[in-house]
Amino acid sequence: MSYQNLDVQPLAGALGAELFGVDLSQPLANSVFAAIHQAFHDHLVIFFRDQTLTSAQHRDFAQRFGKLTAHPFVDGLDGFPEIIEIVKEPTEKRNWGGPWHADVTFQKEPSNGSVLYAKEVPANGGDTLFANMYLAYETLSDGMRGTLDGLEAVHVSDVPDTYYGNHKSMREKDGGAEGLGSTAHPVVRTHPETGRKGLFVNRGYTRHFKGMTQEESAPLLNYLFEHATRPEFTCRFHWQPDSIAIWDNRVVLHHPVDDDFSALRGETGYRRIMHRATLAGEKPV
Repeated sequence: MSYQNLDVQPLAGALGAELFGVDLSQPLANSVFAAIHQAFHDHLVIFFRDQTLTSAQHRDFAQRFGKLTAHPFVDGLDGFPEIIEIVKEPTEKRNWGGPWHADVTFQKEPSNGSVLYAKEVPANGGDTLFANMYLAYETLSDGMRGTLDGLEAVHVSDVPDTYYGNHKSMREKDGGAEGLGSTAHPVVRTHPETGRKGLFVNRGYTRHFKGMTQEESAPLLNYLFEHATRPEFTCRFHWQPDSIAIWDNRVVLHHPVDDDFSALRGETGYRRIMHRATLAGEKPV
């Protein structure tokens, strides 16, 4: 497939590709961005290396994918409310982000995606995993797909300090409790641009099926959580300074790997700083 002089190198069979041959700090011709956007739809998460961006350039590039929005619980950078700084200090044991999840699915209009920019990363460790939710749906049996089509599931936010309480350098948003949410979304979501169906549940926020208790829902939900993150549905990205990842939150789960074993042993671990611009979303259907 031609991508208008971009070098697109798939990262895994399921999803993910690295793109080479473009400087994102410069204004992009419409034809170049169209090729990037096509690669985004084809591979669901795309990566760039060696991109030196100011916060303004980060914002401007991210806006090419759609309107940006602020995080409900984490304050943005000064002058750039749409960009949050994600920080793990050397004494902290976990990367910010929690288990496998799609972002803010407890909102009525969950994010369409994110543009994540690596500012400071360790030489090894701190990678991010991604999973293809099209494949998670398409590889289910006909009977299971028939069971899930038409079902809704309830997604619930954690308490606000979950998002920054264990990360001393994260910026708490004043009045963040106002962002607490609970909403029901289709278990099977149709992508508004591709028309393909994908599984739309995640361990981070999905609590139960609408009209059922958590106990009744747990066996099937736990199966779906495990099924969606089978190794063959995933890719893994190793961060370097000035790397960028852009993923489609509508059909991709992600998980930052908690592998700072030095910090877990009480020693000095690694520092990891990322800047994330978040794309506004729409109501899932």
